[in-house]
Amino acid sequence: MTWSLSRLPPREPELLDALFLSVGRSLHLANAFEQKCQWIVRCVNLVELYKEADPVAELEDLFAALPADKMLGRTLEHLRGRMRCSEETVGTLRRARLGRNFIAHEGAAVGDISLAREDDILAHAARLRSAVLDLADGDNIVSRWGYSIEEPRGYLPRDLINAYPEMIDEWVFGHFEDLPAL
Repeated sequence: MTWSLSRLPPREPELLDALFLSVGRSLHLANAFEQKCQWIVRCVNLVELYKEADPVAELEDLFAALPADKMLGRTLEHLRGRMRCSEETVGTLRRARLGRNFIAHEGAAVGDISLAREDDILAHAARLRSAVLDLADGDNIVSRWGYSIEEPRGYLPRDLINAYPEMIDEWVFGHFEDLPAL
């Protein structure tokens, strides 16, 4: 392995720029998904602590007693154990976690950019797109849960829920329309 950048120019600079823009946007969504999962787990833990707490416990003490689980897999398992989830929901969240992992660890892995060819870049973009769509489906579920916590008497925004995966796809990959088809 040599340097990540070389003196050789990329063969497909516009296509690589489009891919890297998509990777950056995907990474933002992956990070937001993980943060939402952790926040929901903390809310669930707080409710459980409140139910079990000493009636004179200070709110700060309850917050301090919350576990700080950082791993997404464990966070999702914790959610699954605390919330009634269908097997379909569990599968969607598992695919979202795998999509997040692909984005975080392989999203920009196209090899040496001076050697990357159009077919390879587009094949990688297709894998990234699949991971993003899996992430969007899981994020849609977690976002609904978060909305229900923040707005317990509010109506779920069905129009947003229904449009969300397409909105994500357009935001992450919409700039590819002037380039070869994905």
